[in-house]
Amino acid sequence: MIQLRVNLALLPILVVLGVNNTANVAQAGGFALNEQSVKSMGNAFAGSAAAAYDASTIFYNPAGLTLIEDTSLVGSTFAIFPTINFQNQGSTVATGAALTGGNSGDAGIDIAVPNLYAAWSLSDRVKLGIGVNVPFGLATSYDRDWVGRYQAVESKLTTINFNPTIAAKLSDNFSVGAGLNIQYAEATLSNAIDFGAIGGSRGLPLRPQQADGFVKVTGSDWSVGYNLGIMYEPSKSTRIGLSYRSPIRQDIRGNADFTVPAMPAAGYAYASRLTATGAFTDTGAKAVVNLPDNLSLAVYHQVNPRLSVVGDVTWTNWSRFKELRVEYDNPSQPDTVQPENWQDTYRVGVGVNYALNDRLTLRTGVTFDPSPIKEEFNTARLPGGDRTLVGIGATYKPSKSFNIDVGYTHIFVDNSSIIQTNTTGDTLRGEFDGSVDIIGIQANWQF
Repeated sequence: MIQLRVNLALLPILVVLGVNNTANVAQAGGFALNEQSVKSMGNAFAGSAAAAYDASTIFYNPAGLTLIEDTSLVGSTFAIFPTINFQNQGSTVATGAALTGGNSGDAGIDIAVPNLYAAWSLSDRVKLGIGVNVPFGLATSYDRDWVGRYQAVESKLTTINFNPTIAAKLSDNFSVGAGLNIQYAEATLSNAIDFGAIGGSRGLPLRPQQADGFVKVTGSDWSVGYNLGIMYEPSKSTRIGLSYRSPIRQDIRGNADFTVPAMPAAGYAYASRLTATGAFTDTGAKAVVNLPDNLSLAVYHQVNPRLSVVGDVTWTNWSRFKELRVEYDNPSQPDTVQPENWQDTYRVGVGVNYALNDRLTLRTGVTFDPSPIKEEFNTARLPGGDRTLVGIGATYKPSKSFNIDVGYTHIFVDNSSIIQTNTTGDTLRGEFDGSVDIIGIQANWQF
């Protein structure tokens, strides 16, 4: 799932990164995470902006809080198991020689994504709520000597979002809601540096791959956004939800740490000559990460007392992510720029719920989520690939005030090709394949 984080790592004369993520074989397109409700996961996240199953509607559509009668507390955890494999197909250095190194095995990293939501009544028509969630993230790790080490080794993005919310019922069948998103983002990106190629270009008796160095970029930021929603109920059995989450700009600031190899060759102070211009020394770094806004139109319909269906179409403004530019405090270190040119996506999903009895409800759903990454801009940190999600789940209600949800989703990820060349001329050629398995458990108290 190569969840890639907003890569803020590019490198000085080479590229250190990429962001989702987030490579990302993940949940929502790019490096967004839909894992906010286990009930919704049972429907493959279809129709979440209209379902309003519990207090997690704070994330999907804040207007849905008006449908929750009692004080509600929801806590869930998702275990995400991504598989990301690479097949080398003729990767080369600038001279045309083969890049050394293996395929690195599975680059996916298993992670747990928790969240917590609470909702309560201010009056019969006004509801308050707060959510603590993870809206974006990714984590991938390759071997440090794999064939694509000059493009990516470690990519990690972590976000934590605090989402206070208010909703009001303006009439018996129309509600509105709004929330504030206070978001913390933290990122780590690393990759090897081909100082053999750099040294050769500076007149040193070195060849590509003879002297690998390393760079690691870390940074963090706090930022603010918002989410809005409306809920319309044309009848007692049908509701239509429209929700919007704003873009968020993260001004990531941190440090770039460079490791320049000490090269044992008599008569040459290679390391000092590589840094003679002042480049490749530890320095502060910054990058702007433009997280996307999205708009979701969803429908919930109760067919009969036991059967309900949900569906949605969700647009995500991934075209905000045109490039990843890293600026360094060291004036001798030029900006690193990675063209991204992502494209907007439309996710479509449908789900079904069936109540076997008053205590047990079964769920299923399927969603198609296209990748925002054009194949010509595919990167090792965040390989693209259209996704098809298939979900199943169940809710068990042992009492009126408590229920437990379990769910499972499998994500089929289309294979994606890559031809990525960095500034030292190292070209990674090959194909990625992957999949994701997600297991969720959730508890919901109403009192």
